[in-house]
Amino acid sequence: MQIGLVGLGRMGGNMRERLRNAGHTVVGYDTNPELSDVGHLSDLVERLDRPRAVWVMVPAGDPTQQVIDQLASLLRPGDTVVDGGNSRWTDDEKHAKELGARGIGFVDAGVSGGVWGLQNGYALMVGGDKEHVDRLQPVFDALKPEGPYGFVHAGRVGAGHFAKMVHNGIEYAMMQAYAEGWELLEKVDSVDNVREVFRSWQEGTVIRSWLLDLAVNALDEDEHLDRLRGYAEDSGEGRWTVEAAIDHAVPLPAITASLFARFASRQEDSPQMKMIAALRNQFGGHAVESAKKA
Repeated sequence: MQIGLVGLGRMGGNMRERLRNAGHTVVGYDTNPELSDVGHLSDLVERLDRPRAVWVMVPAGDPTQQVIDQLASLLRPGDTVVDGGNSRWTDDEKHAKELGARGIGFVDAGVSGGVWGLQNGYALMVGGDKEHVDRLQPVFDALKPEGPYGFVHAGRVGAGHFAKMVHNGIEYAMMQAYAEGWELLEKVDSVDNVREVFRSWQEGTVIRSWLLDLAVNALDEDEHLDRLRGYAEDSGEGRWTVEAAIDHAVPLPAITASLFARFASRQEDSPQMKMIAALRNQFGGHAVESAKKA
């Protein structure tokens, strides 16, 4: 299948490679000419046979809106746009309406897998009309992990990004629990090998997970996380999850507390946030801040 891919950063570039490895034809465009297959977005559209499919992997908000606006003028009825970035689900509804007025289909895709997706595959949560989702199924099948899991048509437009938002809210709470446990273990005198305690949990325990594996990776690289500053950003989806919970009167005490803990990390050098920062760097390649030298 042919597909255009706009945005060739950490995830987009790896997605291009995974799709090509599966035999698909990918025309990539990025504002960085060293990464791009074509010089302009219009060149990407011209290289694709109709009906075209274009996958957008750029930051949420204005950057995504700008690309959607350009594609609206370049594509034709019967073409389809996929937003695979971390857009808010309410933006999906707006984009679907704008493109639909021109006869262009729209699918929102929540994508999880970070920098490991090329090797392991990406978990995909998509929203949109069945006809548009079905048309893109070969691409979804190539990107998802092998086996029966890792893909869901979650519902109508907006459902994919809403599901990914909730996924990230759960992720916040899980990382916070590991971070709190790690700090407590580091604090007591009786435990003198915290890294190996974490490693021992990787098999046979109810808290084993990929995040735990990544925590061990981080501790192998920096046993006491001394090289990190206890500061962690939030991607926005944690906030949106809490806002949605308020709108629907759903109690989310763990997720809300984990979001507020990140806010607290910006006020002082938090030991827990060293672990949060390390985990975000491990699974998503997110930037970390080095500890200040005394």
